Amino acid sequence: MNLYLMTPHIIKESSEGTTYCPVQDELFTNRRSIEVVGEINRESVYSLILQLRYLHHADPEKEITMYINSPGGSVTDGLALYDVMAGIPCPIRTVCVGMAASMGALLFAAGNRREMLPHAAVMIHDPLTTGISGSALSVEQASRRLMETREITASILAEHTGHTIEEVYEKTKKDSYFNAEEAVAWRLADRIVTGI
Repeated sequence: MNLYLMTPHIIKESSEGTTYCPVQDELFTNRRSIEVVGEINRESVYSLILQLRYLHHADPEKEITMYINSPGGSVTDGLALYDVMAGIPCPIRTVCVGMAASMGALLFAAGNRREMLPHAAVMIHDPLTTGISGSALSVEQASRRLMETREITASILAEHTGHTIEEVYEKTKKDSYFNAEEAVAWRLADRIVTGI
């Protein structure tokens, strides 16, 4: 299926004639908004980092809005995006539309201004792993890395919510779902908005 045909376009007229451009291009350029949609992986994070860097260089003080609707994905790639978000001086507004889960929730919570639509939801849990096998030493090493990752992600959530790491561990030991009101109450979000 041709993604270009599925993407909404707008018509722009200039002295050079009429052109069609994707709505995302217009929102990116004029509204400084980017979309974190779908799985967090190497390709999506690379694109998002490039967009953040471009907007930062265009105006290092103006707010950037990230609309998030993601089931999560790679912790390593998500932490790379988190580091770039934290490393640029632009304030970042995160808006949860749909579901921000797992690494998507961590990125949402890291915003300077965190807003949720009324029917959006957030889900947090401990980092997951699958298919650990091999020698006892290999399994032990993989388990140690997993626990280190758990500590890193819990520390980030604690920093951005004001909870202790122990309180975060208690919530992330299983899948914990929050509707918009619950997310605000648990300080994963700042407020609920009805328009974007």
